[in-house]
Amino acid sequence: MMELAGKTAFVTGGASGIGLALGQAFAQVGMNVMLADIEGTALTAAVKGLSDQGLTNVCSIACDVADPVSVEEAAEATYKAFGVVHIVCNNAGVGGGDRIDDISVEDWRWVLDVNLMGVVHGIRTFLPHIRGHRQGGHIVNTASMAGMINGLGFSPYSASKFAVVSMSEGLAMQLAPLDIGVTVLCPGFVRTRIMECGRNRQGHYGPPRVPSPGSRAAMAAAALTNLVNSGLDPLDVARRVVTAIRQNELYVFTHAGPEWRSELERRFNNILLAMDRAAANEKLGTEEAETGATPT
Repeated sequence: MMELAGKTAFVTGGASGIGLALGQAFAQVGMNVMLADIEGTALTAAVKGLSDQGLTNVCSIACDVADPVSVEEAAEATYKAFGVVHIVCNNAGVGGGDRIDDISVEDWRWVLDVNLMGVVHGIRTFLPHIRGHRQGGHIVNTASMAGMINGLGFSPYSASKFAVVSMSEGLAMQLAPLDIGVTVLCPGFVRTRIMECGRNRQGHYGPPRVPSPGSRAAMAAAALTNLVNSGLDPLDVARRVVTAIRQNELYVFTHAGPEWRSELERRFNNILLAMDRAAANEKLGTEEAETGATPT
C-alpha cells in the first residue's frame, strides 16, 4: 500500500507507547485513525494530545483485546466513524515472566490472552472486512525480538511473541494473492510503559505478583526497566512501520547491533546443525536399508 492518505487504520494498545506513536505516524501521513485501548483515561488524553498537534482525524474506542466481543464492538465503531478499514495494527501487549516455579497459571492465561489471542481476535474480526472491500490492506502484528531469540527463557511473554511471529509468517503467505500485506514488528528496547502493564490487568486474572524488594526478581525487573527507559523513541519505530507497510516488508527489526545479530545467528546455527544431524541419520538409515544391516 503505497498511498496511505485518506485510508483508515485501527490500532490496539493505542493509548501509549508504540500504539500511540503508530496512531501519530498514520495521522501525520493523512490517515484516519481509531485508537483502541483498555485504559480509558489514558486513551482520552492520547487523543487530546494528538489533537493539540493538529491531528484531528483521530478517534478512540475502549477495547479489551482479550475479549473477542469487545474487539468486534470496536470494529463496528470504527466502521461507523470512518467507513472501511485498511490497516489493522494488533499492537496491544503485556509483559510477563518470573522464575520457572513462580509463573502462575493466571499469568500464563493473561499474557497469552492479550499477546496472542488479542492478535487472533483482531485478525478474525477485521480480515473478512478488508477482504470484502477489495481495496487492499495491511495487517501489522507487534511481536518482539523475544519472538526471535529466547533470552528470557521459559516465559509466557517469549512464548506469545514466538507464536505471533509464526502466525504472521503463515498469514503473509495466505494473504499475498489477495493484495493484503502482513508485517510483524519485532522491536528491541523501546521507551514504553510495558513494565507497568500490571496496571491494566483484568480482575479475573487475579492481582499481579509483586517481587519482594531486594529479591533477584526485583533486581531483574529494575534492570529491564532501565533498558526499556533508555530504548528507542516509539515514534521512530512507528515511522519505520509506515515504511514497511508501503514497501510490503514482512519483518521489521528496530535493533541490528552485534549483540542481537549474534543471538540470532546462534539460534539459527543450532537449528541448522540439528538439520545436518537429521540428514546424516537419514543417510545412515538409507545405507543400512540397502545393505540389510540392522541398526543398533
